[in-house]
Amino acid sequence: MYIKRLAPLVAALWLVWAAAAAADPTQPDQVLIKDFMFSPMTLTTKVGAAVTWVNQDDEPHTIVSDTGLFRSGALDTGNSYTFRFDKPGRYHVFCSMHPQMTAMIVVQ
Repeated sequence: MYIKRLAPLVAALWLVWAAAAAADPTQPDQVLIKDFMFSPMTLTTKVGAAVTWVNQDDEPHTIVSDTGLFRSGALDTGNSYTFRFDKPGRYHVFCSMHPQMTAMIVVQ
């Protein structure tokens, strides 16, 4: 009897928890570097979110903001770089070693 009464409450609490976990800006969004491309090429995230780039290529790559806001060192295979976006905007990113590699981070 009590279980039937609690089931809707438990379901509602789970939905609230799941939504809060999904919106947590402390959990990094991830961009993979593979086949000389950023994936995804456009990432939308929230103000305060950290974005982590992970190099899965056999060649080193860098992560550079076209405005000079951030710049990673060379990332070897398996290395990563994280940057936290504190202001909304559109951030264009490229690899300084392979300038044809471009991506955009949209911060809302």
